[in-house]
Amino acid sequence: MSILAVNGGEKVRKELFPAYRVIGQEEQQAVAKVLESGILSKYLGCWAEDFYGGPQVQALEQEWAKFYGVKHAISVNSATSALYCAAGAVGLEPGDEVIVSPYTMCASATAPLIYNAVPVFADIEYDYYCLDPEDIERKITDKTKAIVVVDILGQPYDADKINEIARKYGLYVIEDNAQGPLATYQGKYAGTLGDIGVFSLNYHKHIHCGEGGIMVTDDDELAERMRLIRNHAEAVVENKGVTNLNNMIGFNFRMTEIEAAITREQLKKLKWLVEERRRNVCYLEENLKDISFLAMPKIREGCEHSYYVHAMKYDEKQTGVPRQRFVEAMQAELMPIELREAEGVKISLGYLKPLYTQPLFARKRAYGNTAYPFSESVNYDLGICPTCERICNSETIFHELMRPFMTREDLDDVILAFHKVAEHLDELK
Repeated sequence: MSILAVNGGEKVRKELFPAYRVIGQEEQQAVAKVLESGILSKYLGCWAEDFYGGPQVQALEQEWAKFYGVKHAISVNSATSALYCAAGAVGLEPGDEVIVSPYTMCASATAPLIYNAVPVFADIEYDYYCLDPEDIERKITDKTKAIVVVDILGQPYDADKINEIARKYGLYVIEDNAQGPLATYQGKYAGTLGDIGVFSLNYHKHIHCGEGGIMVTDDDELAERMRLIRNHAEAVVENKGVTNLNNMIGFNFRMTEIEAAITREQLKKLKWLVEERRRNVCYLEENLKDISFLAMPKIREGCEHSYYVHAMKYDEKQTGVPRQRFVEAMQAELMPIELREAEGVKISLGYLKPLYTQPLFARKRAYGNTAYPFSESVNYDLGICPTCERICNSETIFHELMRPFMTREDLDDVILAFHKVAEHLDELK
């Protein structure tokens, strides 16, 4: 008689997991004050007192800069917009090359294309999933202008090695820290390790305002260029006296006063939210350590992880069960998260394929129906990042059942499901 739920047995859990509710009365009161003020946005797209936004936006930027110990924080309407601003601010030009990761959300790799620069994919580290310093250096040419590193899943990139490579070749480092707020590298916050750092406030991140992003830097010129690109640069440069017109075609990437007010309250909660993730992961790993075919995530020496998700490696050779089948069995034992029911049970195979296999890169089509701006020398064929391909194809399992508001009883159900499936693998063969 079948025991596993995927084969008709009884599920481990029959109730939804608790929602990740980080919005509370504090945010409601902050929004109410903005509504009462009548000022939902105070930006002007010209050189004037309100070019830098309203009181909530400017207060958020000051508080974020102080919190992270940086000179400048600049708010935008999304982390994607932040990456576009950063790519423009460092002066990318048509034909420049930018080294990017194949194992991340696509905006990290497409940002150079906004300025007709060319993404070049380097492989990732097997243990940490971040860009591999050695492969970065192999991919550098005389056209390379910048590196976009990603603190993927909450793991900081190897800042010592990659920053040294950047200095050696005169490259900018743009740090996509959308998934790693309060992760640390040698005691320093992720997001502040490169020339520009990018944070996300999208609804499923550690803290959020619905949609939004923050850029940070200690460089005065980069900061001002990002502010210009955020807010109609071309309409401002003359009256502001800007003489460097490279990439001064601006956008409307402005954050609203409501979003800024929400984020100010969210920032106060960030430390607790990240600590809860760490505690929950610690509890899970202590109770899953005897499942030999699951390898828990490694943390780079001298670093703290912030666990956007909990990523494990699965040894299919040991189980004799395909990874997909194991994940399906786990999903059958558990339940979705409240407010995210349509997404199903939040355990998955992770990133399913390297970014360079997407049609945009594989067919080299970005603008019009030609290969521009891609050059013939840039290779997006299978095999260019073997470690990434191996991890995507057969090894990783992600889950989100470790977030704050999960009780010990909730976590125990996750643990029980893993053990149940592990003890009845024969049903899956």
